Amino acid sequence: MSDLSSEETEEAEADLGEYDGERNSEGERHGRGKARLPNGDTYDGEYEHGFRSGQGTYRFRNGACYTGEYLQNKKHGQGIFFYPDGSKYEGDWVNDQRHGYGEYTYANGDTYTGEWFNHNRHGQGTYVYKDTGSKYVGGWVNGNQEGEAELIHLNHRFKGKFLNGNPIGRGKYIFDIGCEQHGEYIQSEQDKAEGEEEEEPSLLVAPKWKASEITKLTLWTPHGENPPSPRKASLPSLHEVSSEVFSPARDAGEEDEGSRGEEENKDQEDQGEE
Repeated sequence: MSDLSSEETEEAEADLGEYDGERNSEGERHGRGKARLPNGDTYDGEYEHGFRSGQGTYRFRNGACYTGEYLQNKKHGQGIFFYPDGSKYEGDWVNDQRHGYGEYTYANGDTYTGEWFNHNRHGQGTYVYKDTGSKYVGGWVNGNQEGEAELIHLNHRFKGKFLNGNPIGRGKYIFDIGCEQHGEYIQSEQDKAEGEEEEEPSLLVAPKWKASEITKLTLWTPHGENPPSPRKASLPSLHEVSSEVFSPARDAGEEDEGSRGEEENKDQEDQGEE
């Protein structure tokens, strides 16, 4: 991880630094107050028995800022965190971590809206790629695209399953012109010379799409054990272009481009984590 561990970690106050505000009969910071901590950070908000608790705004010396709820010096409840690179997270926090439901807007304009668990995208969520307008709607596990999902593009979408950010197994492409292409993504083995040892196995080797049949629109989803009985589409031109337009090289490349941007943004999230 990066060395920006202080980016999301506020300094414990105790009785350190300058303080201007209310106190209780025991002399503890209690009520409304402003503090300037020894490291240069500042806090303006509510206290309970010497701890930041309630609503408050914490400004980091590096330009980051959190506005929201606290519980015993930790971000807990609803809050917005503005990061130095221009990205921000708005949503639920538990014990200083993004946890629950929230929206993360990245520096490049991409957004993720959905569930979080222990600081990671986890559960159901939607990731929108600003440059292409494409969006991934579905499952996430520990920050990665995983589970059943739809990858929606300008004039077509893919419905299937994902693992570690890549489509896997049976699925289908649904086209706005009124047809579907069924098939499956197969993990291909990287070609190598005889006797050559494989370095970094499966690295950068994207699953390849193997098309089966083109059908009219169906209700089949990845939940089904078998795809519907193939019914040839009434547009012969689809058969002519199916092996080219919907080839793994073109389509996987588009997905990989989005995945790279999403991975870069995951690194942005990780900055500041211990």
